[in-house]
Amino acid sequence: MTFHFEDFVLDPERRELRRADTLVALEPQVFDLVLYLIRNRERVVTRDNLLDAIWNGRVVSESTLTSRINAARRAVNDNGDEQRLIRTVARKGVRFVGEVTELSAMAIPAVADTAPAALSLPDRPAIAVLPFTNMSGEAEQDYFSDGISEDIITALSKLRWFFVIARNSSFIYKGRTVHLRQVAEELGVRYVVEGSIRKDGDRVRITAQLNDVATGSHLWAERYDRELADVFAVQDEITEAIVAAIEPQLYAAENFRAQRKPPDSMDAWDLLMRALSHYWRVTRQDHVVAQALLEKAIALDPNYGKALGLLGTSYMFTAHMGWTEMAAAISVAEPAARAAIRADDEDAWAHNALGHVNLFARRFEDSLAEFETALQLNPNFALAQGYYGLALGYCGRWRDADEAARRAIRLSPRDPYAPVYFGIAAYARFLGGDYAEAIRLAQEALRQRSDFVGGHRVLTAAAGMAGHTEIARAALKELHRAQPNVSLAWIAEFMPMKLAPDREHYLEGFRRAGLT
Repeated sequence: MTFHFEDFVLDPERRELRRADTLVALEPQVFDLVLYLIRNRERVVTRDNLLDAIWNGRVVSESTLTSRINAARRAVNDNGDEQRLIRTVARKGVRFVGEVTELSAMAIPAVADTAPAALSLPDRPAIAVLPFTNMSGEAEQDYFSDGISEDIITALSKLRWFFVIARNSSFIYKGRTVHLRQVAEELGVRYVVEGSIRKDGDRVRITAQLNDVATGSHLWAERYDRELADVFAVQDEITEAIVAAIEPQLYAAENFRAQRKPPDSMDAWDLLMRALSHYWRVTRQDHVVAQALLEKAIALDPNYGKALGLLGTSYMFTAHMGWTEMAAAISVAEPAARAAIRADDEDAWAHNALGHVNLFARRFEDSLAEFETALQLNPNFALAQGYYGLALGYCGRWRDADEAARRAIRLSPRDPYAPVYFGIAAYARFLGGDYAEAIRLAQEALRQRSDFVGGHRVLTAAAGMAGHTEIARAALKELHRAQPNVSLAWIAEFMPMKLAPDREHYLEGFRRAGLT
């Protein structure tokens, strides 16, 4: 049965309200309110009736009730002054007073499908963030759920490798029950983020999920439970966590698509995705493969800023690990990083690459400035955050370095580079003389990646300074296995420590461990 009034049709089964042939966007609770008023239009509906029917007997504030009634009026083109359809009866309640005709669904002519044609996908991976559902049942909490959604859209928009649908387009689905495939077709996206928020007293639970609509698969899902002591701090924290988690999942999904293509049909983006999958594996051989793929991408598109930035970053990482000669790495990485910035000055990866180059070229202030620019462009860029910590450490600012490295870990705790961030934090604590914590952090880095050279280096020096002879000797043995060319001379020459006392401090740790 459907209900017809003026030029509206309310369909309870489809949970749709249409005006003429246009679908009216309605929050689920407002739809229930309109339907309840129409079904009970022969009488005045009291406040208690509404609480029982719409809120399952739970008491809500007068302002919440009023806001829902006003939303219902707006949905049917009414207002509190005219009260043409929904009338308030003083001290009694409200009543639907419009003339309604009930029709069987079989008697209704099919409505022409007015949905827009599916949009073609853009050249970048496209993603839409749907407004998070407010499960609290309190209209005044809408600002919080909407704020989370808007912040995620803004943060994802800073990832210039992705095409993010603007807020006003995503929010047309607020309060509507819509299949994700319809959303994807209408907005021209492959990926959709959805979620819900439930506030209970002084706590809030937020769930979020990333969907690949083309395959119908869930790429990632997480739940966050937080105290609401500072609502805006919680909002920022949750946004950071969600965006930091989504980014690598998008890379992984795009790489999977690229791997299914025959090599002779690969374009620059596909090559970049394949390169990223190797880059994130953090091994010497994988970086060699990544660099070859990136060079192919750049040959196809010489102004491809993303590929240039990643190429520069990869070369500097391999030199830092001792896998590549530093001078040779800089000779490739610096032109690539500067070309990346010329191609796209607002790409965080480009500034991240130049930050690496400047650090190992001992242009310390320039290095810090580039990492800071990368983080201004993308505050959720865990890799840049971690290496900003490394640059701070090499500049002798060990407390700031420790804080930056721990922020990188917090941003992306499941990151393949998390062992690197732990190693950077360990180096910071070593500089501060906290050898026990440096050892603990270095061991955590090695627990996650037993072949991580940086972890072996810090563990060796920290154990040496702490007088833990057996740990130091075992760590030095593993270090020689991971980096056969390591020596006191190599550390002094290629690890860019700005302050001579810091350099001597580090070298002394290695001497005590037995390195020559």
